[in-house]
Amino acid sequence: MTASVSIATTADAVELTGALAGLVPQLSKSNPPPDLDAVTDMLASPAITQFVARDDAGGRIVGVATLAAFRIPTGRRAWIEDVIVDEAAARQGIGEALTRAMIARARELGCTTVDLTSRPSREAANRLYQRIGFEPRETNVYRTIVG
Repeated sequence: MTASVSIATTADAVELTGALAGLVPQLSKSNPPPDLDAVTDMLASPAITQFVARDDAGGRIVGVATLAAFRIPTGRRAWIEDVIVDEAAARQGIGEALTRAMIARARELGCTTVDLTSRPSREAANRLYQRIGFEPRETNVYRTIVG
């Protein structure tokens, strides 16, 4: 399968909402997929670039990835979040294509770094990130639940 990567727009909101209903549970069992209002809000955000990978044969969304870019006192930064490739389309270069598109977009936006986190259990994803130039950092990641 070949797929094309593009940036989603608000015109894609309904299609993307449907795709996320099937994709998000493949990444997270604890977070429900976003509804149409949440997807529309995300697509309208100037801090978010939402990427989609569409199967070249039928145009179906087979992967998604989110780039959050923002200014902080020490520079313009970017975070990669929620890289999800449909299990039926795995190991066909879609995750790499999405990640490389996000790196290119971060560069266009003037970001000096791109960060991401990946669970150790996602072995293929971790190998991919290291193969294309990401390096593990000596840091602790903390989280608190606020809602």
